[in-house]
Amino acid sequence: MFEEYEKKKRKQVAQMKSLMDYGMGLLILLVGFFFLFRARLGTIPLNEKLGEPDTLEKIFGGLCLFYGAWRIYRGYKKKYFR
Repeated sequence: MFEEYEKKKRKQVAQMKSLMDYGMGLLILLVGFFFLFRARLGTIPLNEKLGEPDTLEKIFGGLCLFYGAWRIYRGYKKKYFR
């Protein structure tokens, strides 16, 4: 009985962590795309204030894409208790 409860609880925790990984991964991917393609978005007020994206912003955007994809992959695999 106790083992079933622990198994159920681990499954619920894994589902919540997976959902959080999907959500955060998607958010981080969107930030990465924003920083990489900010110059092509057209005339938004933020572009006028910040100017053209420099190399550091493009590197940060690439890292965000990589990390966001890794978070989504981690949520897909659900290997939290190994």
